[in-house]
Amino acid sequence: MEYHERPASFRQARLNPFDRGEEEGGPPGGKTPSRDELRPELFSSKSRNQSLDRAMDLGLAEDHFSRPVGSFVASDIEQLKMAIEECKRLILELPEHSERQKDTVVKLIHLRLKLQELNDPEEDEPNLRVLLEHRFSKEKSKSVKQTCDKCSTIIWGLIQTWYTCTGCYYRCHSKCLNLINKPCVRSKVSHQSEYELSICPEIGLDRQDYRCAECRTPVSLRGVPSEARQCDYTGQYYCSTCHWNDTAVIPARVIHNWEFEPRKVCRSSMRYLALMIPRPVLKLREVNPLLFNFVEELVEIRKLRQDILLMKPYFITCKEAMEARLLLQLHDRQHFVENNDMYSLQDLIDISSGRLSCSLTEIHTTFAKHIKLDCDRCQAKGFVCELCKEGDILFPFDSHTSVCHDCSAVFHRDCFYDNSTTCPKCARMTERKEHVVCMLCLREL
Repeated sequence: MEYHERPASFRQARLNPFDRGEEEGGPPGGKTPSRDELRPELFSSKSRNQSLDRAMDLGLAEDHFSRPVGSFVASDIEQLKMAIEECKRLILELPEHSERQKDTVVKLIHLRLKLQELNDPEEDEPNLRVLLEHRFSKEKSKSVKQTCDKCSTIIWGLIQTWYTCTGCYYRCHSKCLNLINKPCVRSKVSHQSEYELSICPEIGLDRQDYRCAECRTPVSLRGVPSEARQCDYTGQYYCSTCHWNDTAVIPARVIHNWEFEPRKVCRSSMRYLALMIPRPVLKLREVNPLLFNFVEELVEIRKLRQDILLMKPYFITCKEAMEARLLLQLHDRQHFVENNDMYSLQDLIDISSGRLSCSLTEIHTTFAKHIKLDCDRCQAKGFVCELCKEGDILFPFDSHTSVCHDCSAVFHRDCFYDNSTTCPKCARMTERKEHVVCMLCLREL
């Protein structure tokens, strides 16, 4: 048999048939050319014509991507392989850039899709699998192109079965499930909800024995046999399979330097930071109290949070506020109604961008309006300054007031600091206690 030299365009079509299709003028449905249209000199024998017929029949059904009915045996796969070889030969023999050649390339793509579908059956795949604390759920999407976190290759949802962990969003082929050796990151978040607060704590590639910190693959800075990539969060080095040059905001750099530039991190660190970002685990007053001296936005947010905590007792005893569910306006930042010193990484990011200041100021205004104007029951719980006995009703969250730390009485700020005596309410409470003690003593006598 005479062999012809393969043009470059033909070799490209064989190596990557998915790059050729409707975009280059191929018919969308892959319509089969009739035998009369094919050049008779290309078919030298009766057996060759029969092989070509099998190629066209197997690859040109109306629905190329539907699951065939019944089970396939080895002969079906062998016939598909023979049909693929016939199409490849036909592509080389047809005139270059001809319509018939483009049609045959489309047929070859369809045949390969069918062969891949038979080699990767999915009917027996369970919908949910549990492995290393991962809870893998079988995905139904066929159009979204993803990348397998295990083998780092593309997941073709059209012809391949793939799973996603509902906890850490780890994605992989069904054939890669049993090869996974990385536990679910969500379990680490549940048992160890804290950040690494040292900036890039590098230990050195030699301390890692020149191996990936996760999969122990040999790595080097020269890229032989695999490139060593540093994770800015852990400070350790990883191979290209465990480190895809993803970027994330590093908590340690935010807390110490107020720096929000994303840095390169490994895959496991990226998932961990993504799960930890809404969790309020940063106590800035202990980790870096000097940060409040340099970031004015932090001082503003701290004051708003303190005011909201002072408003909370009004709402939990007000029927109208409970029916209106005012506190649920902070449902995505529930820690704001529990304390005023814990922050999440997302809080700090939103403070830096200015989004949190705007939203929290609006909520603060809504809360204050309900207490001071809309609700008579909440207004009745206001205070009158006992030092000057003048002015409007005072509330502890007003900017011009001061609160006694012992009895929580509210006064004008100027009156409270100018007064040289003790708090009038505290004095009354002390006098009352002394009177009760005296009465008890008299009864004993």
